Amino acid sequence: MNQLIWIADGVALAIHHRQIAEHGGLEGIRDEGLLESALSRPQNFLAYSKSPPDMASLAAAYAYGIVKNHPFVDGNKRTAYVVTRTFLRLNGYDVQASSQEKYQIWIDLAVGKLSEEQLGTCALIMYLLGERSSPLHCGQNPLL
Repeated sequence: MNQLIWIADGVALAIHHRQIAEHGGLEGIRDEGLLESALSRPQNFLAYSKSPPDMASLAAAYAYGIVKNHPFVDGNKRTAYVVTRTFLRLNGYDVQASSQEKYQIWIDLAVGKLSEEQLGTCALIMYLLGERSSPLHCGQNPLL
């Protein structure tokens, strides 16, 4: 794995600010420690994994950390999505999914229907499939 570009605190805060400005909600950090924890989650995962994780798993760590830690007063799912996608794009990746699929993935993550590991697997599958003929839903086994 090449040198990775991580999301700095200031970038995450700017993303959150823009999401609130564009889509509404309350501005502000609920807990700085939870934000720091969420943003360091993928780096810790990389440092302490028994085998090197793939990019989808690292991206899932950002998403899961922000959604579950809920560091912002409002806009946590939106911010998590943009932080995750920014991380992937900065490192030469992206996820191919419809707007509806992305929305459903983040809702499922927030309500606990989708685990961090399932999100990483889903992101990897969607990246590998790219353009596909039928929608793939996270948690669905594409081999069945």
